[in-house]
Amino acid sequence: MPDFGRLLAVRIASQSGDGLFNAGLASAILFNPDRAATPSEMAGSFAVLFLPYSLLGPFAGAMLDRWDRRYVLVGANAARLALVAGVGMLLVLGAGDYPILAGALLVNGVSRFVTSGLSAALPHVVPREQVVTMNAVATAIGAIATFVGANFMLLPRWMFGAGDTGAATMIFIVIVPVAISLFLALRFRPHSLGPDDIASAIHGSAIYAVATGLLHGVKAVLATPSVAATLSGLAAHRVVFGINTMLMLVIVRHTTAAVAGLGIAAVFIAATASGGFIANLLTPTIVRRVGRFAAANAALVAATAIQLAGSGLVLVVMIGCGFLLGFAGQVVKLCADTAMQIDIDDPLRGHVFAVQDSLFWVSFVGATAVTATVIPRDGHSPALALAGAGIYLAGLVVHTVVGRRGPAGHRG
Repeated sequence: MPDFGRLLAVRIASQSGDGLFNAGLASAILFNPDRAATPSEMAGSFAVLFLPYSLLGPFAGAMLDRWDRRYVLVGANAARLALVAGVGMLLVLGAGDYPILAGALLVNGVSRFVTSGLSAALPHVVPREQVVTMNAVATAIGAIATFVGANFMLLPRWMFGAGDTGAATMIFIVIVPVAISLFLALRFRPHSLGPDDIASAIHGSAIYAVATGLLHGVKAVLATPSVAATLSGLAAHRVVFGINTMLMLVIVRHTTAAVAGLGIAAVFIAATASGGFIANLLTPTIVRRVGRFAAANAALVAATAIQLAGSGLVLVVMIGCGFLLGFAGQVVKLCADTAMQIDIDDPLRGHVFAVQDSLFWVSFVGATAVTATVIPRDGHSPALALAGAGIYLAGLVVHTVVGRRGPAGHRG
């Protein structure tokens, strides 16, 4: 599967750049002694970074189903190259938080567009019977690349400092993996990544297809119970992840110095990422044994219990629960990805992945915003953690009810 190897190489380069970029940005804004952020400012940063594109993404997702995905990947990587350089220059010039965040918004928007394109293209480069396994392999390797990129941030931070100069250096280093991703995307043959021209393609002008992208994506989700069910479970997980992120950040900021706080936050992220990585390895076997529906249901049941166990907000326990919730959430995410790759027709797949991307981040940003308004100054709020358990339970109920309406095939 040479094209799968090329697709994997693009993912490695792209996601290592994503990890380094976002870690550098967190270092510059959330853990920069000169830019101390309150809970409201943290939530505002998340909103500026993720919300605008998440609202507009489903409309742009039509491009993945309308035009050659190879050209879309090339164009998106080229745009990201220029935007990363622009953010680095803003840091060099000492710009305020919001111009930097606005530039980062554009970088992350294009980056997630690349990721959606890679996921939508995967069924074109592997046999159908291997989609579940190869999707897990791609996701696992992408997670490792993101983790390595994010932790590499600690080296230039140590060498150049925690201020704007060190942050700018980290951002400029991101140019290297992004340039590699662009070069690798150019190696694909035209039309080798889809989309296919089949009967269910959306007709009309390109402007019409883009303008109605959200409508077509939502319709496709609602018409496919396996996708609607797993996306409801994924949304519940992202809401709880937003709550837990704010709890962790505020508790850490309140109890430790900025440098130590960044280290503890990195440990929490590493624990969550490790859980997700192990889920990438085990989920294909779990799905083959019990089916997608049962696997996602079991993950949501486990997540509810884990969230309850961590509601005492003891830091060490929270890190352990982060690992387990990372595992459970990634099982649901892989089941959702596989449902979209197998159960959605190719000309609508990009639309649906864009809808998932929007739901993924709107759920997270909304949760952080609401949490910021009620969280105490020291972050110690067991009631918020218990609310997270209730949200997981609600996601389990919706997943169970909606998923049972689907055909038996979604158990494969």
